[in-house]
Amino acid sequence: MDPPPVPNPSHDTPEAGSCSIEARPRTESFSQQSDDSQTAADFIRDQLQLEADAREALPYPCQSIENCTKPLGSLRQNIFACLTCNPPPANPTDPYSPAGVCYSCSVQCHGEHELVEIFQKRNFTCDCGTTRFTPEQKCTLRINPKTNIKGGVHSEQPDPNNKYNQNFRNRFCSCSIDYKPQEQKGTMFQCLGLGTHETGGCGEDWYHPGCLVGLGPKWYEKKVSNSGNMAASVSHRALPQIPEDAAPQNHADQQANGDQRVEEDDDDPPLPDGFPGEDAFDHFICCKCIEAYPWIKRYAGTPGFLPAVFLQKDNEKLPPKKRKLEEEEPSEDSEDSERSKRVKPDPEEIVAPPPAPESNDANIQIKDEGAPEKDKVTPTTECKLASLPPMPAGQFSLFMKSNFRDQFCRCASCFPNLKPHLQLLEEEEAYEPPLSESGSENGSTHGSGNSLYERGESALKNVDRVRAIEGVMAYNHLKERLKPFFRQFAESGKAISAEDIKEYFAKMRGDEQAIKDAGEAAKEDHRQEQSGY
Repeated sequence: MDPPPVPNPSHDTPEAGSCSIEARPRTESFSQQSDDSQTAADFIRDQLQLEADAREALPYPCQSIENCTKPLGSLRQNIFACLTCNPPPANPTDPYSPAGVCYSCSVQCHGEHELVEIFQKRNFTCDCGTTRFTPEQKCTLRINPKTNIKGGVHSEQPDPNNKYNQNFRNRFCSCSIDYKPQEQKGTMFQCLGLGTHETGGCGEDWYHPGCLVGLGPKWYEKKVSNSGNMAASVSHRALPQIPEDAAPQNHADQQANGDQRVEEDDDDPPLPDGFPGEDAFDHFICCKCIEAYPWIKRYAGTPGFLPAVFLQKDNEKLPPKKRKLEEEEPSEDSEDSERSKRVKPDPEEIVAPPPAPESNDANIQIKDEGAPEKDKVTPTTECKLASLPPMPAGQFSLFMKSNFRDQFCRCASCFPNLKPHLQLLEEEEAYEPPLSESGSENGSTHGSGNSLYERGESALKNVDRVRAIEGVMAYNHLKERLKPFFRQFAESGKAISAEDIKEYFAKMRGDEQAIKDAGEAAKEDHRQEQSGY
């Protein structure tokens, strides 16, 4: 007789051992390593994040963007330039009639067009439906005076007080770069704008930190190429050296290191040397506006103002001037010689900075010349300019703290310089469409209502009792149908793909259709049987 078969060791192992063997395929399964696998909790979290991103892009509810702001007149508001309806010429010197639209018109009238977000501009009236666009490009939000019907507005007269700078051509900064958000790195800062391009200012343009100090928009790339340390660190990160006696990293550690490298690569480039930190100032005025209104140079480095951030030009980077820039406290003689080298229009600068207020007789002149002012902010009787340090030489930008408005001299001689610039006297109020009353707790604070998940829960609470019971029964039925589907993947450790889900639900729909067809056939047979009696 043949001997009894030798038992299989795998079947004789304890149950705990069998569990460990069964758990191994799940630990190393495709579901643990796949980038495409996703749990229900992950799906809900990603959905909430997508809705939060959508609310950030379109923070206002639909009912608040149904009206154009043109009837409200001139406002400080968010402005968009439509490159589809009003494309700029390829040659910057060619004539061009720029136009800007309000936020509501950018969504309702130009929602499918190529838009440039210019952000806030002061004293601007929406151009949608005016002669700055063609008659075919109509405003759909305003009431047509001819038909008394909303929409179809065109060829109205634009506001002649609107001011346009290069931003409406999709060009920004002193480098006049063609702005591409997907390629932009780092933060750009908007000038407070003392003047328009017509008066020598920038018209609230946006600037790269590198351009404000004369290093260009991609100054950080030059720094990386010149310093071999950063290039070496990048190469080491790309091909890390693994010692022979080192233990191999598992997949989770490698993925964590990869995510960390991606975060490092996505970090914004550092600010250039000498540029103040983003938390150190609230506003800034570019060198272009300061050169147009040089009287404000006296406030550089005084209370409420940071030290001057100089613009270094290529033709000025000579050894003598470098040494002068490196000196912390240059003498007055060196400042005068530096000014004569850097700034050509000396007569204009000499006339503007030292107005009569520096003399001790300023108080007498103030009493005699103190004409009544009807502005909200009245001039003071003492001049502060006499106690301020000398004006720095050269071109520079001015960065201000939150309390800078309280530091200006408002005597009878200095107040006329402030009066045309209301943004220097008091903080401006910007118009924004009304936000939603109820915001989402999961995302942005300025959301347009709750998420779809929360809306679904709210809708279920308001369903009548009969439909609620039917819904619960349908849910339980679906749950029982899906249990076998999920169980097979849980036991095998295989990830559920989109094709698996589609195939299973196709089968479910087929079963329901078969049941339906069988039920109809039974009804027909039943009627035939009744007719046969």
